[in-house]
Amino acid sequence: MTRLSININKVALMRNARGGNIPSVETFAKHLMEFNVDGITVHPRPDARHIRWSDVEMLKQIMKDYHGELNIEGYPTDDFVQFVCDIQPEQCTLVPDAPDQLTSNHGWDVVSHRDYLKQVTLKLHTYGIRVSLFMDADASKYDGLQDIGVDAVEIYTGPYAEYFVNEGEGALVKLSEAVDRLRNLNLSIHAGHDLNLQNLGPLIKAYSDIKEVSIGQAFVADCLYYGLENTHGLYKRAIAMI
Repeated sequence: MTRLSININKVALMRNARGGNIPSVETFAKHLMEFNVDGITVHPRPDARHIRWSDVEMLKQIMKDYHGELNIEGYPTDDFVQFVCDIQPEQCTLVPDAPDQLTSNHGWDVVSHRDYLKQVTLKLHTYGIRVSLFMDADASKYDGLQDIGVDAVEIYTGPYAEYFVNEGEGALVKLSEAVDRLRNLNLSIHAGHDLNLQNLGPLIKAYSDIKEVSIGQAFVADCLYYGLENTHGLYKRAIAMI
């Protein structure tokens, strides 16, 4: 079954907006693991506007205690890569974000960044960390992926989610070439960005070999309506409806 990794950046954003420790990132993460979530994703940014590196250290210990997977996202500066190596999460997802970018909204240009991405991937692999690249759903941009040596590609599903609002399941065809190409490259297929209870189920039904989805904004928002345990159950059922 497709793994569900919950991005908890928005929990940290709420905490930081007021100061103090409400809501508690630690408590939220522990509850997720008690409800048997598959893993947790964080994207620490240079301005520390939500997740802080001290949070990441704490989350790594929680994942160890509960046998879950920690996925750290970010732009691979030297400092970022070294900290990830120090933490040793199960997975690192490399994203091409500018330091002041509000959210991830495009994938890598592999041709232009191939040498550096290969160097970073090799270093992360020496620490036993799986590497995923955040990529647009455009198969023409996947040339060179095998040279880099990554383990997975996370398909940027923002456009899919936008098309889904008006086109429904007709939006799925826009992902087909990308998924087919990744299958042929024998890379693990992940998906993330703007996935929610409406568009997640159809995505997994159409492409059941998607190994992992990362969901944050919609999940945290749904927690406000349904509560944490119920929300987790709704998302797991959406994934299982294939």
